[in-house]
Amino acid sequence: MNQQIEYPQYRKYSNNKVFFKIVSSTQWEEIQVLGSTYTLHQFTVKIMPDRNFIYDMTFDYQRNWIKIDAAEYLAVYANLRSK
Repeated sequence: MNQQIEYPQYRKYSNNKVFFKIVSSTQWEEIQVLGSTYTLHQFTVKIMPDRNFIYDMTFDYQRNWIKIDAAEYLAVYANLRSK
């Protein structure tokens, strides 16, 4: 499968509690929102389930994620940094 994609890509869960920045085919950031607490996690693909997760987030996201733009992700990221 030779699909071309430009990175970064941005996604979120429909509950607005987890936001994703897909940095590359092997790295992503995840911001979790719990009340007024924002937590940033950074991931690097090391095992097949992670590789499948990032592939699905990138190419087959419609059932589980909502595509967002950089501005929405950066607004959440700014909340993380202001705490």
